[in-house]
Amino acid sequence: MIKEQLNVLINLAASDNNVAESEARLIYMIGQANNISREDVDDMMKNPRPIGNMSTLTPDQKFEHLYHIVQLMKIDGQVFKSEIAFCEDMAVKLGYDKKVIKELSSKIYSDPSITSDRDRLKKRVQKFMK
Repeated sequence: MIKEQLNVLINLAASDNNVAESEARLIYMIGQANNISREDVDDMMKNPRPIGNMSTLTPDQKFEHLYHIVQLMKIDGQVFKSEIAFCEDMAVKLGYDKKVIKELSSKIYSDPSITSDRDRLKKRVQKFMK
């Protein structure tokens, strides 16, 4: 499960044709927190796979995907249209209305050390579930 999530983040990081150092740090940090070696993450970054079917994820897993892609989109201090489009496409694949990205991006900080109230955010995004 976590490797699929990292693959989504890698695809997002590469969507503007430039993986920023801050984006890579977040991807490595998530990998390390889930016992995935730096070498495995390196391999994944060199060879990103197409994003698979997301319909089997639990609501909590879907929310975690959304949370991390929005955080990654904002982490380098620059948000590109290609990144927004990628996040909106991912939201739709996860069963949300694409407007959920705007809602989350106003509530999620670019600094991963500043955490948002995830439970409150989870409740807010439920209204965007299709």
